[in-house]
Amino acid sequence: MAQGQGRLNSSTKIPKGNLSDGNRKLDAFSKQMLAQHRKSLPIASVDKRLVEEVQKHDTLIIVGETGSGKTTQLPQFLYNAGFCGDGKLIGITQPRRVAAVTVAKRVAEECGVNLGEKVGYSIRFEDMTSSLTRIKYMTDGLLLREALLDPHLSRYSVIIVDEAHERTVHTDVLLGLLKSVQDARSKSLNNLQNTKNKKTNNDIQLKENGAQCLNFLKQYQGRTPLKLIIMSASLDARIFSEYFGGARAVHIQGRQFPVDIFYTLHVENDYLDASLATIFQIHLEEGPGDILVFLTGQEEIESVERLVKERLKQLPENSKKLVAVSIFSSLPSEQQMRVFAPAPPGFRKVILATNIAETSVTISGIKYIIDPGLVKARYYDPNKGLESLVVVPISKAQALQRSGRAGREGPGKCFRLYQEDQFGKFEDSTKPEIKRCNLSNIILQLKALGVDDISGFDFIEKPTRSAIVKSLEQLFLLGALTDDCKLSNPVGRQMACLPLDPIYSKALILASEFNCLEEMLITVAMLSVESIFYSPRDKKEESRTTKKSFASPEGDHLTLVNVYRASNEFLEKRSGLSKEKREKAFRKWCKENFIDSRSLRHARDIHSQIRRNVEQMGLRVASCGDDVLQFCRCLAASFFLNAALKQPEGSYRALANGEIVSIHPSSVFFKNKPECLIFNELVETNRKYIRNTTRIDYLWLTELAPQFYAVQN
Repeated sequence: MAQGQGRLNSSTKIPKGNLSDGNRKLDAFSKQMLAQHRKSLPIASVDKRLVEEVQKHDTLIIVGETGSGKTTQLPQFLYNAGFCGDGKLIGITQPRRVAAVTVAKRVAEECGVNLGEKVGYSIRFEDMTSSLTRIKYMTDGLLLREALLDPHLSRYSVIIVDEAHERTVHTDVLLGLLKSVQDARSKSLNNLQNTKNKKTNNDIQLKENGAQCLNFLKQYQGRTPLKLIIMSASLDARIFSEYFGGARAVHIQGRQFPVDIFYTLHVENDYLDASLATIFQIHLEEGPGDILVFLTGQEEIESVERLVKERLKQLPENSKKLVAVSIFSSLPSEQQMRVFAPAPPGFRKVILATNIAETSVTISGIKYIIDPGLVKARYYDPNKGLESLVVVPISKAQALQRSGRAGREGPGKCFRLYQEDQFGKFEDSTKPEIKRCNLSNIILQLKALGVDDISGFDFIEKPTRSAIVKSLEQLFLLGALTDDCKLSNPVGRQMACLPLDPIYSKALILASEFNCLEEMLITVAMLSVESIFYSPRDKKEESRTTKKSFASPEGDHLTLVNVYRASNEFLEKRSGLSKEKREKAFRKWCKENFIDSRSLRHARDIHSQIRRNVEQMGLRVASCGDDVLQFCRCLAASFFLNAALKQPEGSYRALANGEIVSIHPSSVFFKNKPECLIFNELVETNRKYIRNTTRIDYLWLTELAPQFYAVQN
């Protein structure tokens, strides 16, 4: 991908005119360095060949190692070759928003344009494009949503599906959709061509009906075949080639230096402690080079980041030259760029990342990898109707991708925090997400696209019948589907318009009827980010006491609403300050209250976006005020599938499937357990925990969700 992205500060914009000679030299030097870097990428030597292959074939598979330059350079090659004629776009999809943003910024920098002009990006809740945009990076889910408005994706001449080897559910469905779009556009073009041939045989008719002819020519010129390029970092492209009828595959040779692999002698029971110890072992004993640590999520990353900073304080002055930075999917765009900036002179950088750093982004300077061998993934059990977030072992393919990150610029080392025989037990490749996730969201999108027969959709790998049936059942219970499995009107169509999980979309629609949409907007925004609160190891009691000041006796959802409103009040009182001072004060307030400022800032951005969405749909935004019972009833009506009843020994039984679960320690109900509650998430570690809970009356379920609950003695 965008190798070397950290060498320049893309956020710095030098104004035109009145530049000092020093700035002119710096600008010229920067351009020269960029040009040299682009020429040095493996893909640069095959640029003409790739363009020719795209011109010859409507579908092309490109296999290239991470760092070969395929993500940043190929769209530019195609743009320069004229693929954006008639105002057409080149679209590049990414499985992750971080990659879409960072790569778009890099390509804009290489093109010497402002982001949002010739080069832009679109992700959920954020659009940085304009009428000038011709190279557009976006998440695969966003292109699926775009197809709702433009089923033929007529604005695009080329679609590049990047990181296809990750096999996310959106990528798999997108490939099926693009296959049908290609067929539809080819048939449409052939029909127009035949019509054109017939018309040109009758010059008199053309002259007599000039207006009709002009309209036909415009229609003909606007239709072009869709060029589809599938890019993968995995060497095995057979599944994609076979799916697209034997599509041609092109391999780009990468650059890989030797990487020494080290395993642990014993099982590491606490991989976070082991990661921390290995960071400082490398820092104090190994030569120069940055460290990349793979962790499972935001909470772990921020915990290790704090521990690194605390441990540094205990070291001698000459050993403190280590700076910790992090990258994960929900990190705000401007903070994502910190990982690409080089460390200060004489310092070493340690990057704490999720599996996004396996292939989605390329970070310069990495020489050491720390790999605990774990990843956080969602697993759905259709028999129980239960989706859980589980930390599981990675695959062999993922382990190889991770170790390979140390050998992009020179010889490196990879420290695997597991034994060698454990590696042998890993699965060869990651199970496609479509085989292990709840399909209700994707089925809702397909229904909105006019796909009635879900089982008959041309999936690259079909999900199980039980998963499809269970997801259809869930959508029916939420009121999104009619008795004959069509999209309901207006509820189903409204739900499909919102870029949210179906259960959250339904909650917003219901909240308008319950006169508590203001509270539900806040709740959904806060639930759309990782944990708002954090609890440092050495300040657990202090953080618990502080959290109690926001706690609602009704549960975690209203507690989140209280946090959001407290932040609103804090910022409103400081509206007279400059943006920089206001932001600094906001971060300080968050720290004092043990609130994750990044998560809260992201939630505030999401709230603004979904508020615009519901207002455009005509939903009435009102507050329940002091009538919190109305809000709790709305939660019960929305999340009735996630209701649980207290058991005599203090655990809970999920009413939908009988699963025995426990309240997560982060909940306000951890000690004072109500008789009945609803929850939002099941997290599976050593036990099955439910998170984000609200107290409800059991009888509400039969009143508010009679389609699912029957009155029982």
